[in-house]
Amino acid sequence: MYRITIDREACDGVFACLVRDGRFAEDGEGLATLDTELEVDDERTIAATFDDDRRDDAEQAAAACPLDAIRVETVEEDGAADAAPAGDTEEVRP
Repeated sequence: MYRITIDREACDGVFACLVRDGRFAEDGEGLATLDTELEVDDERTIAATFDDDRRDDAEQAAAACPLDAIRVETVEEDGAADAAPAGDTEEVRP
């Protein structure tokens, strides 16, 4: 399992992530969001957890974000996360 987190304060509407992972979309405020049910959705952060084979797409989207606004992190069954900066997601280990 892994969690995708978008820092809304860092996001500036560049949207390099949209072409890397179809789950990313532009919201009504012109910022990135995820096209799925969100676990966290507030003024500062958007986050959702996934258990699928699309983590590589999410990591590519995070790496393409020039503002480091996207993090991809491993989530343990108990909900704890192993965080990594957006550009360093390839090194995240379970």
